[in-house]
Amino acid sequence: MGTSGLICAFLLASCCCCRRVAGVPGEAEKPAPELLEVEVGGTALLKCGPSHSQSNFSHVDWFSVHKEKPTLIFRVRQGQGQSEPGEYQHRLHLQDKGTTLALTHITPHDERIFLCQGKRPRSQEHRVQLRVYKAPEEPTIQVNPLGISVNSEEPEEVATCVGRNGYPLPQVIWYKNGRPLKEEKNRVQIQSFQIVESSGLYTLQSVLKAQLAKEDKDAQFYCELSYRLPSGNHMKESPEVMVPVFYPAERVWLEVEPEGMLKEGDRVEIRCLADGNPPPHFSISKQNLSTKEMEEESTDDNGILVLEPAQKEHSGLYECQGLDLETTVSLLSDQQELLVNYVSDVRVSPAAPESQEGSSLTLTCEAESNQDLEFQWLREKTGKVLERGPVLQLRNLKREEGGGYRCVASAPSVPGLNRTQLVNVAIFGSPWMTLRERKIRVKENTMLNLSCEASGHPRPSIIWNVDGTASEQDQDPQTVLSILSVLVTPELLETGAKCVASNPLGENVTSIILELDSNRTNSLSTSTFSPPARANSTSTERKLPEPESKGVVIVAVTVCVLVLAVLGAVLYFFYKKGKLPCGRSGKQEM
Repeated sequence: MGTSGLICAFLLASCCCCRRVAGVPGEAEKPAPELLEVEVGGTALLKCGPSHSQSNFSHVDWFSVHKEKPTLIFRVRQGQGQSEPGEYQHRLHLQDKGTTLALTHITPHDERIFLCQGKRPRSQEHRVQLRVYKAPEEPTIQVNPLGISVNSEEPEEVATCVGRNGYPLPQVIWYKNGRPLKEEKNRVQIQSFQIVESSGLYTLQSVLKAQLAKEDKDAQFYCELSYRLPSGNHMKESPEVMVPVFYPAERVWLEVEPEGMLKEGDRVEIRCLADGNPPPHFSISKQNLSTKEMEEESTDDNGILVLEPAQKEHSGLYECQGLDLETTVSLLSDQQELLVNYVSDVRVSPAAPESQEGSSLTLTCEAESNQDLEFQWLREKTGKVLERGPVLQLRNLKREEGGGYRCVASAPSVPGLNRTQLVNVAIFGSPWMTLRERKIRVKENTMLNLSCEASGHPRPSIIWNVDGTASEQDQDPQTVLSILSVLVTPELLETGAKCVASNPLGENVTSIILELDSNRTNSLSTSTFSPPARANSTSTERKLPEPESKGVVIVAVTVCVLVLAVLGAVLYFFYKKGKLPCGRSGKQEM
């Protein structure tokens, strides 16, 4: 390059520099606006310059800048403010002696730049960037009620998360079992949509889609909303949800309830179970002992076979079949043996034992069971254990030893498993009366129920010597109770009543004496007199108690006699001493 070229280059550079220096005042970059953060519904305090500024704020104009277009919204003249017509007309007022403009009832539409211009003593301006925030409501989550099949080739909807009325738009994060999910091709998809409400707030809707496996059947999903407020960053979480996951069964098996040893009379449930969802269609079969073939049993809608009450015939081999109605795949469980323990056919020999008074009798008990048995004998009316073992020896029998004896056959290895058999021992003898004689106080013209009880073998029959309505009740195979309903008449009071019990070996009598009771009312009524506790055949007449009024009279007469005797002794003593005159002349002295 020549000398002329160098000169030209220098001159050109000098001109450019001159231009750049000359253009600095007009092209100086504007300072960044002051940032002011306020929540929706709050009040924004707009200051026309820094707090340490010494500017004159008596002549100020405020502008709202939207899409780079300023609009005058407020004037300050000589410290007095006036709003311009428009959206801010009723929400602006001055504070701090005119240095601060308060904007109330902040909405998302207020997020913009506000410009303050002062013209005295020189032109100056200050910009404020207003940022508006609103926390979203608690997020809601809706799980896919139809569920997801593990055989699906594409991601299917798991759940939908909704966060309403937030500003600015919150961020959503999905979690599975507490771990954040990220989008993964052909595995996890997150689709988010936003809705701008008329208030300017945002509603966020996020849909999680995923391919799930059998291991996700118990997975917990939830969403998290992240948002910012003037106070900092915050987050809200939705409740956890579980989505139904469908997968085919790989195994079926049987379960029996209750567990442990079973016995006759129990309520037993045999149920099929599978590791698939939904479970397959179940059927339960039992092996036929004759043909050795498996035969289907009747079950309820849930595939449960109920045995109630369980019997020994229910013992045997059982198996479960599960049929997947979607894939038509059939699965068989392992065979399981069911054992119902039993005690049956408890027998006593002789079955109807009879014996003479004073002789001996042997009772033998037998039973069938699949377990070892223990026997014991009980007296039926007392419950007392008489013998442990299958044989009961009764020696030198007395009439009182007739009646019920119970054999109990039990399996100690199976708690609660036992069976019993009752046998009645009959002792030959003539009728045995509860009482030989009874006295009853009655009132004439009343209805009266008379009772008479007799025992014996053969069983006695009872007749009455008076007319009335009689009924009989068997107390046990050898004892009968007869009740006679009669009207108390003068003839009945005079003759009384008798019941006669008889059998082929003899007869016996109970006499009932009726005595008139003056304390009873004359109205027609019915009284029942039941037999007292049993007595033997030599029992004597039962005495009735004397009326209490006779004892009271005797005591009163005795007291009166004693009082009169004492009074007579005192009078005799004064007479002897001369203190007791008998004539008229002694009246004054007395």
